[in-house]
Amino acid sequence: MSELMTLVEVGGPVAGLGASAAYLRARHPAAYWSAVGMPASAVRLVGSYGSVMDSCGLTVQPSRLRALAVRATTRREVRPVPPRRGMLRPTSTGLRLRLRLAPGQEPADIAASAERLRHAWGVHGVYVEPVKPGVVELRLVGFDVLRRVRMPRKAGGGFLRVSVSLREDATAFVRDYRAIPHELVLGATLSGKSMYLRHLITGLADQPVALAGIDCKRGVELAPFAPRLSALATDAGQAAELLPTLVREMEDRYDLIRARQGIAPSTPDEEITSDVWGLPESERPVPIVLFVDEFAELFLVASRKDEERRDEMVTQLIRLAQLGRAAGVYLEVCGQRFGAELGKGATMLRAQLSGRVCHRVNDEPSAKMALGDIAPEAVGAACAIAPERPGLAVVGETSGGWSRIRTPYLSLADAAAACERTADLTPELSLLRPFRPAAPAVSSTSLTKPRPATA
Repeated sequence: MSELMTLVEVGGPVAGLGASAAYLRARHPAAYWSAVGMPASAVRLVGSYGSVMDSCGLTVQPSRLRALAVRATTRREVRPVPPRRGMLRPTSTGLRLRLRLAPGQEPADIAASAERLRHAWGVHGVYVEPVKPGVVELRLVGFDVLRRVRMPRKAGGGFLRVSVSLREDATAFVRDYRAIPHELVLGATLSGKSMYLRHLITGLADQPVALAGIDCKRGVELAPFAPRLSALATDAGQAAELLPTLVREMEDRYDLIRARQGIAPSTPDEEITSDVWGLPESERPVPIVLFVDEFAELFLVASRKDEERRDEMVTQLIRLAQLGRAAGVYLEVCGQRFGAELGKGATMLRAQLSGRVCHRVNDEPSAKMALGDIAPEAVGAACAIAPERPGLAVVGETSGGWSRIRTPYLSLADAAAACERTADLTPELSLLRPFRPAAPAVSSTSLTKPRPATA
């Protein structure tokens, strides 16, 4: 009887601790990782580092000098050596570890074994990042950071840089318009595409940047940001007038570059290799970011007259995509599908949009339209996005790499309020003045909050 009482007295607290740990892991994964997961993974990594590297085929034969030293001092068998390990650095989401590669190894060898390392050390994910020749950094993520998105404090923003989403390796995905001037964003209804757009607009709202928009859905997506927009077209007819105006603004900036650098006026725009960033700051025009929402509406035609207008608009968009970067004009094109079935010029325009973000789509061809030509391996990952995770997307890099990202929730009211607060920063561009939208009559605080894009 006494033994039974002892078991009950000991087992009760143990069961309570187990239940508390399970609850903490399910509801507060970051706290669970700091209290339980990180110490356990660190001990497991340090204790099994050599054997794990050996089983993954990441060891090499030691140098002759080291082999001679081992035989002379210990007289034991000379074993292959793993990459030299640095100190473990804990973070709020995982661990960081630098490795000095052994002779003959490359970062791709470590990346190929990332899944094995994840299971061996009991973490959610392992990501490899080259630091310098011969040195890589392992980023161990302890839990699924995309389940409940929390952006890092140091997100790496700046001029024409917007920290818009969180990567699966717990780093911020920064939309850098200087590095990738034009981007294509695809996603089905309720996939989180609009949330991605809101973060971009609010991130650029407090910067000296001119924002223009084309929203053929009568402006329901972009009209709430009217106080901060320099131009807005809410139907195809207005877009047909706005796009030539933007092309004219771009050509005026090329004339400014010619005048400053002594380039002959007869030189074609395609042969001007310099850009507005080479001009003095006092003469440099403000950058322009054009947001095109549901671009398929620009391609739809009902008559021959509409077809001619469509061809003109597509031509203007292609010119902006080809020549806009040097003039400080950037494109953010959003929609549900983008393919040759839209009409003439669609494929040519897509080729100019080097940045690719693919949210949940309704079919595999849509994912191939976004990622198939730059990161074919990412097509399957884009098709596997569940509807229960809105805001989750796959971003493709021009170098062929890809990663998963997720955009945090931002209500329409908060985004509109941010644009209203920064309305005084809206630059005055004479050519775009006729397209300047009027401020909405309803205040942003009365806007109805939609269903959250990230639960």
